Amino acid sequence: MSSTRLPGKALADIAGKPMLERVVERTRRIAGLREVVVATAVSANDERIVKECRRLDTAVFRGSEEDVLDRYWQACRRWKADAVVRICSDCPLIDAGESTRVVDAFVAQQPDLAANDLEPSYPVGLGTEVISARALETAWREAVLPYERQHVAPFIYRHPERFQLLNVAAPGDYSRMRWTVDTREDLEFARAVYTRLNRDGLFDWRAVLDLVEREPELAALNAKVRQKAIEEG
Repeated sequence: MSSTRLPGKALADIAGKPMLERVVERTRRIAGLREVVVATAVSANDERIVKECRRLDTAVFRGSEEDVLDRYWQACRRWKADAVVRICSDCPLIDAGESTRVVDAFVAQQPDLAANDLEPSYPVGLGTEVISARALETAWREAVLPYERQHVAPFIYRHPERFQLLNVAAPGDYSRMRWTVDTREDLEFARAVYTRLNRDGLFDWRAVLDLVEREPELAALNAKVRQKAIEEG
């Protein structure tokens, strides 16, 4: 709720539902998950997120607002998880099928971390990371830089000499496309997609791709938005 570029974005309306609900709905379709947990902060600003999670009958964990790595590790411990699948709450177009590919690759090859954005190929906003509990704990114990704590996994994927990393690539390069929600322009894009395709959210990333190719003016809505580097917070 304390986003600097779009305050309150987690509960912003997208075609009749809060963005958090859109993300939870789509995340629940990922195969192989034991439970979906919303990991939010102890800040008073996030009381509304807790209330929304109750409405959605979704598990919730509250931890540090700034030290998201600690928040993830403590949630991992609470649920006694062998691995954590990280989905960002500002990705209302997350694709369950593509996220499942990452989960399946992790299970099959057993790396420390599997992700579909180590080498960008998917649109920004489809990012999925699967992190082993062991690697997550190591990062929690050793990461010291602020951006390493805020973004959970940088310590891991910036030390390939210590951790086994696995990239799951898209069938082409679509990394120039921006489907995440950080700004008002991003929110307008997400709303336009849901309005045109299906307000129930029953569409995959290929349908979004086809839509943008048919209506390139949609991509222009947020084409000028700059993706912040992880070091910027």
